[in-house]
Amino acid sequence: MIFLEAYNILSRVLHGGAHLKIALSELPAGEHGLTVKLCYAALEHNSYLDLCIAAFAQKTPPAPVRMVLKLALSATLFADMPRPVAASEGVELCKKVKPQAAGFVNAFLRAFDEDRVRIPDGLEGLAVRSNFPLFAVEEISARYGARAEGILLAKSHGVCVRFARNMERYLALPHEDTPFASVKIFERFSRDEGFDRGDYTFQSVGSVAVCSVVEPSHRLLDACAAPGGKSVLLANCCREVVACDLHAHRVKLIESYARRMGVKIEARQADSTLFLPAFEETFDGVLVDAPCSGLGTVAENPDLPLNKTKESVRALTGIQRAILANCARYVRRGGALYYATCSILEEENDGAVSHFLEAHRNFSAEEADCPLPHEKTQHGLQFLPDTAYGAGFYVCKLRRRT
Repeated sequence: MIFLEAYNILSRVLHGGAHLKIALSELPAGEHGLTVKLCYAALEHNSYLDLCIAAFAQKTPPAPVRMVLKLALSATLFADMPRPVAASEGVELCKKVKPQAAGFVNAFLRAFDEDRVRIPDGLEGLAVRSNFPLFAVEEISARYGARAEGILLAKSHGVCVRFARNMERYLALPHEDTPFASVKIFERFSRDEGFDRGDYTFQSVGSVAVCSVVEPSHRLLDACAAPGGKSVLLANCCREVVACDLHAHRVKLIESYARRMGVKIEARQADSTLFLPAFEETFDGVLVDAPCSGLGTVAENPDLPLNKTKESVRALTGIQRAILANCARYVRRGGALYYATCSILEEENDGAVSHFLEAHRNFSAEEADCPLPHEKTQHGLQFLPDTAYGAGFYVCKLRRRT
């Protein structure tokens, strides 16, 4: 029953709130290539698959049946599995998870005809094709016009690897250079003993770009640090790095990351919306890599658009503003406050900075630059997926004057 493993992963992601990459990382050792391919395909094309099901089902099937159909359709449409094989596997899986619907699944998959599925015109159709929520498609289209389609449909360029040492060992593999000498993007890259030795780590080119804007300093705070990639990289140019996260288990991730890469970081559990008197005006630099919608990284994380709404983004902007305002109190006079997200929504980026600057007249936006292609916005730099290797990030540098 080759779909069962993928079904269990999708159940956790679609209905249990799990993150796809974390769920896949917990699979037992072995060959899980088809499982990974099916899970990514089902989520990357989730909106289109919903349209397929609606076109051939008189009423909405229950959740277990929908997942069986999505897996079988993904296998034949996006994984080159012969349709009879996909249909047979789908029926066998349905017999296990919803036996009474096996006949319906069999009839559906044998009757399905991709040519009869009609994708809507305009922005609704772009939302289906890109798998972005419609509100985000509308906002990005209003901001970027004809370019929006390229931004929304941009694909990941591959596996992004940042090397600390021994990079030459891996350069025979097909790869793409980036503006950062130690960062390469590979078509395929299998983790080996070099990862455990700290020779390399997996880090988005957008994450490295954010770090490139942070100036070397004596003491730096990374206020929302887990899993620790930025803290570890910045430890190479800052004498002392303090890395905080809200959750104890994520603090352990930071500590583990730092040990593996051989750098010294002080990791501690802290809520960055709450003031810590011991931190007041004690840092030369503070990085707020704020919790955000993540809609700049959909190419890498196809589960992120699930359940995203205008209301959920608005709730996040409240948290972003609270963290930014609180962490500003930790910056020394003359120091820098950096605000970053992995979002391409203006409300989470320049919008949050504008709100901050209105209330904090002792800070001002300072011009920044980065070798990764970007757009200069009112306050910062916006990296967009169509020109930045599939990465959508934002960073702004704010200087405390008094």
